[in-house]
Amino acid sequence: MHRFWRPRVKLKSSPKLSKRAGSWQKPASRWPSMISPNDFIFLNEKGNLKELGWDGPSREKLWRYNQHYFDDLNAHNERERKSWHTDLIEKWIVGNPPLVGTGWESYPTSLRIINWIKWHLSGNQLSASALQSLFIQLRWLNKRLEYHLLGNHLFVNAKALVFGGLFFEGKESDKWLKKGLRILNKEIEEQILPDGGHFELSTMYHSLAFEDILDLINITRAYPNKLSLEQQTKISTIPNVAKSMHQWLKNMCHPDGEISFFNDSAFDIAPSVSELDSYFKRLGIEASKAIDKNLTFLKDSGYFRIRNGSAVAIMDVAKIGPDYLPGHGHADTLSFELSIDKQRVIVNSGTSCYGNSAERLRQRGTHAHNTLVINGKDSSEVWAGFRVAKRANPFDIKVDESKGGACISIEASHDGYKKIFNSHVMHRRRWKFENNKLAINDKIDGEFVCSEVLFHLHPDVIVDIETETNFSVGSILLNEGSKMQFSTDGRAKLNDSTWHPFFGVVQNCQVISVTFEKSEVNTILSW
Repeated sequence: MHRFWRPRVKLKSSPKLSKRAGSWQKPASRWPSMISPNDFIFLNEKGNLKELGWDGPSREKLWRYNQHYFDDLNAHNERERKSWHTDLIEKWIVGNPPLVGTGWESYPTSLRIINWIKWHLSGNQLSASALQSLFIQLRWLNKRLEYHLLGNHLFVNAKALVFGGLFFEGKESDKWLKKGLRILNKEIEEQILPDGGHFELSTMYHSLAFEDILDLINITRAYPNKLSLEQQTKISTIPNVAKSMHQWLKNMCHPDGEISFFNDSAFDIAPSVSELDSYFKRLGIEASKAIDKNLTFLKDSGYFRIRNGSAVAIMDVAKIGPDYLPGHGHADTLSFELSIDKQRVIVNSGTSCYGNSAERLRQRGTHAHNTLVINGKDSSEVWAGFRVAKRANPFDIKVDESKGGACISIEASHDGYKKIFNSHVMHRRRWKFENNKLAINDKIDGEFVCSEVLFHLHPDVIVDIETETNFSVGSILLNEGSKMQFSTDGRAKLNDSTWHPFFGVVQNCQVISVTFEKSEVNTILSW
């Protein structure tokens, strides 16, 4: 839409800063992305500003976006790079004339506005030219909101308007503030589910949305004098939203303290969970009680968390995502991840790239997840970089908890293959946890040619499998010397695979592939 519409924007301004009447807390930090005044590392790929410039095809679009975010201004140990940051802001202003190039697209513009304002509020000083540029960026963004994309893009657009509307004085900035808050009130209700999860059902995007909510609390507390009584009333509920999002995030983490990988997820795109925890505490929001349940069902999102002895498992009985916004969804219905103590054992593949490539498609496909593949097909029809056609819907979810939580059984079905094959083919899975053991039953209703259940293993574990005619047994050696036992009444073999904990990173791992010809197969993991 924006490709064909370029509104006029006044390029002259005399912005005045608002007087800050409240306190500003240090925001969450990411890892540094500047390694010298002209050298960056984004998505685990280095680049030099003098060689690459600010735009052009020498780097993929997402790398270029990161170049224009200015996340390093608020990264760890940012004070040590203050002179670099001051110079970089001026280089950006000179190298990116108004309204031209990738840097002026709405999403990177929004994040840059927020980061510049955060940097200034954290004890630094934006120059007169930077303030002038910032004001023009806000004026431009105000006319280029991403209503056509919605989701996290529109949310961040509106957040930037709120930041700018509070930071600057005057009637124009007051309009930005009013508009931004109006959009956010609607989007928070739409995007944050009753159980606290973000509606795109990605742990990574949930972390980003949680940071956004904490930032909104921070900036509105810094400028309480700029908010009307009505605006103060509306934002007074945001800390409760933060509290539920914090609890959801904790439930979706492994015992190592970091996020599980469901849908588009990887480490280091959002601040770490520990950074978000610290930020949450600095804002003085009362935390929910620690997770002490053996069974937690995040019903609105569609995830279970099970604790059984030293094991923690997270199971996916969720939809792909919002019906109108499935772009970050994977074909991972009825997948799961498993940790023993603080060791991840069974892992989804993670996400190392965006764009329209065969590798992007593979990472979104069912083969990259710990679930059942029928006739070699994906359970939901993922295509291009951010598209989904026919989609699996989970149904008939049943939970049985007995013996004081010592025995927990979860069952669910999905209709993805019925849609893919246009015939009555259903997958039903049961997870049963009891006495340091997980028994998994996978059942197929309908005709099929071949089937395969996959268990992707973390790179740090060592696997040994022995297969007979009608069964397979094996052991999984964890990195601290303890062992898990594996058995199945199908034919198991080890295949090479890859795990992607960060964008731009590929780690070799192994996957247990269990094939079977009958209508069901049973697999047991014990520890």
